[in-house]
Amino acid sequence: MEFTSLNKIIEQSFKKNWDRPALSNYQGITLRYSDVARRIAKLHIAFEQCGLVKGDKVAICSRNQANWGVSFLAALTYGAVPVPILHEFKPGNIHYLVNHSEAKVLFVDDVIWEGLSSDEMPDLQVIVQINTFKFLYARSEELSNVREHLNESFGRKYPNFFGPDDLDYYTDSADELALINYTSGTSGFSKGVMIPYRALYSNVMFARKVEPQMTANSNVVAMLPSAHMYGMMFEFLFEMTLGAHVHFLTRVPSPKIIMQAFSEIKPEVIIAVPLIIEKIYKSKLKPVLDKNKIFFRIPILDKVILKRIRTELINTFGGNFEEVILGGAAFNPEVEAFFKKISFPYTVGYGMTECAPIIGYVHWDKTRLGSCGQVAPNMELRIDSDDPENIPGEVQVRGANVFLGYYKNEDATAKSFTDDGWFRTGDMGIIDEDGYLYLRGRSKCMILGPSGQNIYPEELEAVINNVTYVVDSLVVEEDGGLTAIIYPDYHQGELDGMSRRQLEERLNKALPEINKEIPNYAKIKKLEFLPEDFERTPKRSIKRYLYQRN
Repeated sequence: MEFTSLNKIIEQSFKKNWDRPALSNYQGITLRYSDVARRIAKLHIAFEQCGLVKGDKVAICSRNQANWGVSFLAALTYGAVPVPILHEFKPGNIHYLVNHSEAKVLFVDDVIWEGLSSDEMPDLQVIVQINTFKFLYARSEELSNVREHLNESFGRKYPNFFGPDDLDYYTDSADELALINYTSGTSGFSKGVMIPYRALYSNVMFARKVEPQMTANSNVVAMLPSAHMYGMMFEFLFEMTLGAHVHFLTRVPSPKIIMQAFSEIKPEVIIAVPLIIEKIYKSKLKPVLDKNKIFFRIPILDKVILKRIRTELINTFGGNFEEVILGGAAFNPEVEAFFKKISFPYTVGYGMTECAPIIGYVHWDKTRLGSCGQVAPNMELRIDSDDPENIPGEVQVRGANVFLGYYKNEDATAKSFTDDGWFRTGDMGIIDEDGYLYLRGRSKCMILGPSGQNIYPEELEAVINNVTYVVDSLVVEEDGGLTAIIYPDYHQGELDGMSRRQLEERLNKALPEINKEIPNYAKIKKLEFLPEDFERTPKRSIKRYLYQRN
């Protein structure tokens, strides 16, 4: 793969699309590319005056919004390393990730800042209020003066006019560290994925190839968390290289808000998680299908009804899109079969943070039921199995998209690669003779949250297992929520004078305290109790697959 500096591609896009709309808060402000460039230029001056040098880390913790994009691009095009942090993490998690990444600057929302403490993040030079770019904290009076005199500094640097010719962004190289993306927010399990520029560039080139209809006139609705690679890459960064217009949904992306935004903005490609499609199917389509079962037995009526459903569904998504690209979790087989039957333009991709994120994809008209596509350009894929077409084995990949390793975690990095240099995804799958990948299970056990957040059950279990009288626990997905299966210490409870029922009641009363320790999107809905210990492997790990509900 030939490599071109990603920052220079962004620079050229800004120059070419100077007067076009770039970033909008849905039903709020719109920034043109010239506006974004001006804000970036001011932040570059502030970075320099605050002593930031190439490679320094810049943490960003806020909800999706236009200034999130400005902050990210400002860090990237300066030669600093952005560290996006999911805004729904608890304060303790945010403190940990800022410190672990050794960030010098933190961009943060007001609401999030209320729960944070600068004393807990001693390496920070400044903390910036992301909505206004005012300094919420500066380590010294000298640093405070940087912000107070920023407009003056900008005027001195650009005395006559700030225009496209003034852009000169940092020239990056292929294997250079571009950003750090954390896979979770709890210190015991956090892994900072070090993404190189070649991986970002390769993903951008992939998107250009498979979505050629996307141009500077295109619109995209950004509804997935921008702090995660899936949303960041395909709802934001790719679009910035084209000169397209990104509309951030700045509130919780409920189906109602999403559909309203689609009808108004009419995006040309839709990036989503399966849960969104499944909710629409269950709430809007399934009742209609159940009500008209008798008509589906008559071939002519069957075709007429299904065609009408397809038309209405496409209109629901704005009517202007090439395809809906689903990723992040498995697609419900019943829902997928129906969408395939009506020839709805959807495709299921496969990716991981460690591949920034794409691994597998095919265009919607080439999809196969249950598959997540073929290996992406600039990537190779193999199944660690003696019979990869029939016997599942670990999916292993190598190529331009693959990360550099985990930040300050050489042990985890070493375990993630085979002796011959392939990245071990931890996912099990098979591959057919045409190269279509079919996943058969995620050995990493990740659960997808309601708005695309990654939920790692091991983290939640670590919190639950700290509760008195809990021997061990297992968190599973059930009916759209999370259930914690607990094996209580009944023997100790009996010694302390409690019956089994009393002990279970005590643990149920502890649920609100458990939920205080974990993000809102990962709340435990209910507890269930096992009368005896979990079934375990010889290594004493719980046999998770025996307890899955969905």
